[in-house]
Amino acid sequence: MPRLFGTDGVRGLANKEVTANLALSLGDAAARVLTKETAPGRRPHAVIARDTRVSGAMLAQAVAAGLAAAGVDVDHVDVLPTPGLAYLTASADVDLGVVISASHNPMEDNGIKFFARGGFKLEDALEDEIEGLLAKTWTRPVGEGVGRIESAAETADERYITHLVDSIGVSLESLKVVVDCANGATSRVAPEALRRAGAEVVVINAEPDGYNINLHCGSTHPEQLQTAVVEHGADFGVAFDGDADRCLAVDASGTLVDGDQIMGLLAIALKDEGKLANNTLVVTVMSNLGLILAMKDAGIETVQTGVGDRYVLEAMRAGGFVLGGEQSGHIIALDHATTGDGTLTALLLAERVVRSGKPLAELASVVTRLPQTLINVPNVDKRAAAKDTELAAAVAAAEVRLGRTGRVLLRPSGTEPLVRVMVEAATQAEADEVASSLAGVVKDRLSLS
Repeated sequence: MPRLFGTDGVRGLANKEVTANLALSLGDAAARVLTKETAPGRRPHAVIARDTRVSGAMLAQAVAAGLAAAGVDVDHVDVLPTPGLAYLTASADVDLGVVISASHNPMEDNGIKFFARGGFKLEDALEDEIEGLLAKTWTRPVGEGVGRIESAAETADERYITHLVDSIGVSLESLKVVVDCANGATSRVAPEALRRAGAEVVVINAEPDGYNINLHCGSTHPEQLQTAVVEHGADFGVAFDGDADRCLAVDASGTLVDGDQIMGLLAIALKDEGKLANNTLVVTVMSNLGLILAMKDAGIETVQTGVGDRYVLEAMRAGGFVLGGEQSGHIIALDHATTGDGTLTALLLAERVVRSGKPLAELASVVTRLPQTLINVPNVDKRAAAKDTELAAAVAAAEVRLGRTGRVLLRPSGTEPLVRVMVEAATQAEADEVASSLAGVVKDRLSLS
C-alpha cells in the first residue's frame, strides 16, 4: 500500500482522495503525535490556515474538529500563505500548525500539511507515526477536555506582514514592482507587505473566488506577469503559487528569472555581506548545472539534496547553512523563515536590487543556465519507474550520449501521478531531442491506460 504522505504532506483530489473524513482522522492522529511534549497541565494548542480553494473551508473545519476532539485548542486564521502559518507556529506558543493547500496544483486538488512546534515541516518518521494511528481507536477526552475552536483571522495577517517588512533593512520607495498573486493565499499579504516596505505595486490575479487559484497565472504560468511588467514599465515582477511558498521573478524586459538565478544572486549577496554560513548554498538535484558552476566561480560551495524543500531544509539545519531552495522558486532564508516563503523572497530580491543599484537582469546574469528540457509525463505508474529495466537502459544510453556536457534526471512526482524527465545538454536541440525520446520510453513502459 502506498505511503499516504508525499513530499509535501497529504495531497489529492478534494472530496475523493482528500476527504473530510480523512481530514478529521488526520487531525485526531496528529494531535496524539505532535502534542506529546506538551507540558503537564497546559492545554495543547494548534493554528490552522488554508489557501483560497473552494474545498479549503470544508477540510479546515474537519481538521479542526479532529484536533478539538483530541483535546487541542485551535486558532483558525482562515486564508494565509503556508509560510505565514509556519511563522505563526514558530513565533507563538503552539504545539503544531496545519495548512490546507495543494500549493501549485489545480483548484480541484487539495492537501493537508503539518508543522511541528517551532514551525518546521515534519520528518518522515513523524508522518509515518501519524499515518499509523489513523485506524486505531483510543479514549478521547470529554467534557472540559474537548478542545475549543476560535477564529484568529483578524490578527494573523498583520503579525505576518509586520514580520515580512521587518526582514529587510532598506526602503523600496525607488522600485515599481508587478505582483502576480495567482488568486491564492497571498492575494492580500504580498501586495500589502511590498507597499509597506515602500514599493509602488501593480497587482494582478488577486481576486480569488474559490475556483481561479493558479488558473493560467502565478508561478506556473508567468506569461501574464511577463506582459504586465513591460506594459507598466516596472523594475521587475514576482509571481507566487497558490499557497505562496514559491516565488519566480521577471526582469524589466519580461525575461523570466527562475529559482536557480534567485538563489545564486541572493547567495552572492549574503557572501558579500559575510552572512552566508560556511559559504554554502543548498540546492536539489533539479538545479541547473549552470548554478553549480556559477557558485563555484563565486567561491561558494553547493550541497545537493533530493527534490523537496523539506529535504533542503533538513540539510540546511544539519549543516548550519542559511540559504537553500529549488529551481521552482522554493527559497528558504533560514535567518528569517522556517520554510520556503515567496513573499519574503520577493522582498529580499527587492532589497538586493536597491542595495546594489543594479537591475535584476544584471544580478541574475551571474547564473548562465545550461540548456535544459523538462517534460512531465502524466498518467503513468510512477512507482515502477525505478524498476523498469528497459527504461533504465534508455537512461544509461542517453547519459553515454551526453557525456560530460550534460545529465539526465528521471524523477517520479511526489504529489502527482507523473514522472518528470529532465535533460541538460550542450545545446537546446540536443536537450529537447534526448528528453523527448526518454519521455516516449516512459509513456510506453509505464502508461496506466
